[in-house]
Amino acid sequence: MDWPVSVALAQSVPELPTGTDWSYEVKLDGHRMIMWRTGDGVRLQARSGRDVTAVWGDLALAGHHLPAGTILDGEAVITTENGRISFEAAQARAASSPVRARRLASQRPAHYIAFDTLQLPSGDVRPRPYNERRAALLSLLAELPANTPIQAVSATTDRDTALTWYNTLHNQGVEGIVAKRTTSPYRAGRTGRWQKIRHTETVDADVIGYTGPQTRPRALAVRLPNGRTALTQTLSAPLAAQIAQVLVAAGPAERGRADTGETYTRIPSGLAVVEVLAGTTRHAVVTPLRLR
Repeated sequence: MDWPVSVALAQSVPELPTGTDWSYEVKLDGHRMIMWRTGDGVRLQARSGRDVTAVWGDLALAGHHLPAGTILDGEAVITTENGRISFEAAQARAASSPVRARRLASQRPAHYIAFDTLQLPSGDVRPRPYNERRAALLSLLAELPANTPIQAVSATTDRDTALTWYNTLHNQGVEGIVAKRTTSPYRAGRTGRWQKIRHTETVDADVIGYTGPQTRPRALAVRLPNGRTALTQTLSAPLAAQIAQVLVAAGPAERGRADTGETYTRIPSGLAVVEVLAGTTRHAVVTPLRLR
């Protein structure tokens, strides 16, 4: 398998699918990571394809217990003193220099929550169905030392149990549930074989920019109450027309960048407020509803 590997992504849906051919996993608020156990070491790959081994050295060290030729897909997470999964702590680690990352690791070690197997020493297992890859993952991790930070994600085939997790574990850093067809292979991109629901809430957000032309904006850049900046989903035609009047009045603008990396045309804060349906986690979908 060639580095970097393209990852499978979940499609957002309003509710969990039903049926006997689905498995449900908790979705944790961490950093997506591919763990490569090569013949001479361990490499860690971000979802973007970057090599992030240097800042997650504690997980790379743990990965040496895996047999050579293993490639896993999962999430790097860090917990606080009260046991809650903290994206802020994971973000601080990911943005650190290698020296600072080692210091942070000594204070708050990371865990790697694996949810899929891409390759075993015997070869590429992505074409195999999910239930076989899951069984292989559990068998593989059962051979690791008892105190390993590499663990399997919690999963169930009972939809009611998954909904209980969804409704009760939000405060512990569980941002949603991912449903995966038990018969599906591992395929890159959003194929519909993985589906997810996330926690959302309706909030007022400050408009700080837009994409597209002033007279016909495609999406808005907003600052949410938690300080996160994000681009919304595509504006409806009526809402775009309303917003355009504000943007034209704002005059010339400069470029800005959202927390997720997308660029937009910036406007002064305070010119407009929109009501949005926003996920309560840092990379959840933001849907604009109306101009305040």
